[in-house]
Amino acid sequence: MSPQTLSTHTALSNAEPSRAAPSRGDAAAARPRPVTPPWQVSDRVGTALMRAPQVSDAAEIWQIAKDSRVLDTNSSYAYLLWCRDFPGTTVVAEVDGKIVGFVIGYLRPERPGAVFVWQVAVSADQRGRGTGTAMIENLLDRVAPHGVTAMETTISPDNPASIAMFAAVARHRDAEFTKRPLFEPDVFPDEHAAEDLYEISPITQEIR
Repeated sequence: MSPQTLSTHTALSNAEPSRAAPSRGDAAAARPRPVTPPWQVSDRVGTALMRAPQVSDAAEIWQIAKDSRVLDTNSSYAYLLWCRDFPGTTVVAEVDGKIVGFVIGYLRPERPGAVFVWQVAVSADQRGRGTGTAMIENLLDRVAPHGVTAMETTISPDNPASIAMFAAVARHRDAEFTKRPLFEPDVFPDEHAAEDLYEISPITQEIR
């Protein structure tokens, strides 16, 4: 299975075919059985429900990003498209019907075995509860069965809280946590801090 396409069906068995003509019942049993796509799975961590986003969540995601005062806030339209087109690599945290955090990511076309985490944010009243780490862990658990072995993200040097959060995820998975320069300030058309590339790999090691 290509890791870029998260199949919604199980694979057929490789067992030898019977010489006898299959009955109608046998033929029906041999058909691929539908399974729940990963973007329709939800998990509860503490009081927060971790699930894939819906288009209707985009406004709350945009507001959380804007209120963070740390993230580059994209247009509301960008978050609408993200919820529609990348639900399999995005996680939202919901408490009492309200979105309180999100992780947005995608599979890199040139490196489909790596999921790139683009933005992580938690609403102010939910910070300090491990919600950000739980959302990242949830995302990695969902993509790992589909051939994803590494996670990438960029963090500016003036954001030690994010560095600590991803370092905690790496420790929890007993994985390597590496860093290298990616974008220097002079490549941005506006005032922007440098962005270093961090990688957690492999994401599938035994969790401590």
